[in-house]
Amino acid sequence: MTLYSRVRPLAFKLPAETAHELGKRTLRGVQSTRPTRKATAYAYRFEHPALEVDLFETTFPNPVGVAAGFDKNAEVTHALEALGFGFVEIGTVTPYPQAGNDRPRLFRLREDEAMVNRMGFNGDGMVRVKERLERDGAPDVPLGVNVGKMNASTEREAIEDYRRVFDRLAPFADYVVVNVSCPNTPDEFDEASPAHLRAIFETLEAENDEHVPILVKIGPDDPEESVLELVDIVQAFDLDGLIATNTSTSRDGLRSESREEWGGLSGKPIAERSTAVIRAVADYTDGELPIVGVGGVDSAERAYEKIRAGASLVQLYTGFVYGGPSTAKRINRGLVELLERDGFATIEDAVGADLD
Repeated sequence: MTLYSRVRPLAFKLPAETAHELGKRTLRGVQSTRPTRKATAYAYRFEHPALEVDLFETTFPNPVGVAAGFDKNAEVTHALEALGFGFVEIGTVTPYPQAGNDRPRLFRLREDEAMVNRMGFNGDGMVRVKERLERDGAPDVPLGVNVGKMNASTEREAIEDYRRVFDRLAPFADYVVVNVSCPNTPDEFDEASPAHLRAIFETLEAENDEHVPILVKIGPDDPEESVLELVDIVQAFDLDGLIATNTSTSRDGLRSESREEWGGLSGKPIAERSTAVIRAVADYTDGELPIVGVGGVDSAERAYEKIRAGASLVQLYTGFVYGGPSTAKRINRGLVELLERDGFATIEDAVGADLD
C-alpha cells in the first residue's frame, strides 16, 4: 500500500476543488527549493531512451504529460516535472482574470473513476501567468499553453481574446493550444464552426512570427464527419496538430451519485471514445497530423492504446487525481515493458501501429 493510497480516502472526504487546491499547495512546497525538487525527481522520475519523442521541433523525455486544467495558472510546473511528467500544459488561460462558474463545480465520480467539472475557465488571466513564468521560469520539459476566451465575449471579441493571450504567452511555449471545445462555458455561438475557426487561425498565424506550433483541442461528442471537417481546416492552415479529446457531455453507463451534475465528464468512461476519435483522425490523415491523446489515461495499457491508435503523446488529469504522485512513473515504466513485449524500439515506432 502506497502513502497516497492511505491519504486519498481522507482527501476524498473534502470537496473536490478544496482537495485540488490543497494538492497544489503541497506541490508548491515540493518545487520551492532545489533539494526538494531533486529528491522528488529521484523518487518519481523514470527515464528510458525508448520513451523519448521528437515532436514540434523539441524533444519530450517521455510521452506522458499533464493535461490543461490541472495547473491553470502555471503555479506548479516544476513540481509536475519532478513527478516525472514528460511535458506540462497550463491553462486554459484567458486575457483577463475570470471567476468561472459558482461552486461546487468539480465532482468526483468514484465508482466510475471519473470526474465532472464545470469550472468555466476560471483563472488568473494572462498578465499574472506571464509574470509567474518570468519569475519562476518554464520547466525543463516542454510547456504547452492552452488559450481561451472570456465567457462574455462575442464571436468577434473571442478572436481578439485568443490573439491577446497568444501574443503574451507564446514566447514561453513549446506549443500553443486553441481551446474551442469546452462544454463548461456559455454557448453564445458555435465556437467550432468552420468560419469561426478560420478567423481564429488566420489571426494567430499573422501573429506567429516565431512559428510556435499551434494545436487545436477537439471534443469527443461530435459526429465523425464534423471532426474530419475540422481536420480539413486544420490541414488547410498547415497547423501543427490536434489534442483529442476534451471532456464529454455524455453520461452513458455511469453509476456514481454525481453523474447528473452538468459539465464535462473526464476519466475512464471516455477512454474508448477518445481513442476512437484518435484512430479516426490518424486514419483520415494517414498518420501525418500529430495527435496528443487525452481521455481516460490512467495506466500504461490505456496510454499504449492511444499511441497505437495514432497518438504521439498522451495527457492525463483525472488519472493523476486517482493514481497519485507515482502515476507518471508507473505509466512510463509500463510503456517500456509493452514496447519490449511487442518488439518496438521506441514509442515513435509504436505510433499508429493499429491502423489499417
